[in-house]
Amino acid sequence: MKKYLLYSLVCVLAACKSGDEKAKEAELPQGPLTKSANSEVFNRSFGLLLTHYYDLKDNFITEQDSAIAKAARGLVAAADSLKIGELKGDTMIIATAKTYALGISAEAKGLLGEKTLDGKRKSFQMISEQLYDLVRTVRYDRAVIYHDYCPMAFNDQGAHWLSNTRDIRNPYIPKQMINCGEVKDSIDFK
Repeated sequence: MKKYLLYSLVCVLAACKSGDEKAKEAELPQGPLTKSANSEVFNRSFGLLLTHYYDLKDNFITEQDSAIAKAARGLVAAADSLKIGELKGDTMIIATAKTYALGISAEAKGLLGEKTLDGKRKSFQMISEQLYDLVRTVRYDRAVIYHDYCPMAFNDQGAHWLSNTRDIRNPYIPKQMINCGEVKDSIDFK
């Protein structure tokens, strides 16, 4: 009987103590609900890269050659200054991200050298594919990014681009079919 009473007393004390700990945990201030997996410095530089990319996409829609060139130069600068060293991840992720950033920069420089709008759009397609892979590599978690596809681009060869909205605004054939395309993927690491 004494063992039973002693056992009961231990159980009651343990239950009371764990309840106090749970109450204390509930009182502790919680961190922000949207804490990023990457540093704020990296996220700002990546956000700037996306801003220049979206500017480039929008200028392909309006087909303004000087604005396309300006956005491409901004994209080169943003890719070259991307704060890869601030990325949280193992060395393989960092090396892969650096490779994609260099590829985006090189292709944007190539876009600037293209003479025709169609040639510039082909460079834009390459940039879009590399940026899509970069977003997934670094797991950018500050915005939802949509991966859109038009099957009729480049004489029915098809092409992808990225967007910050679900609305389809086709940068490849805007005069003929501005709304041609579909969202193939939405990237949301939040």
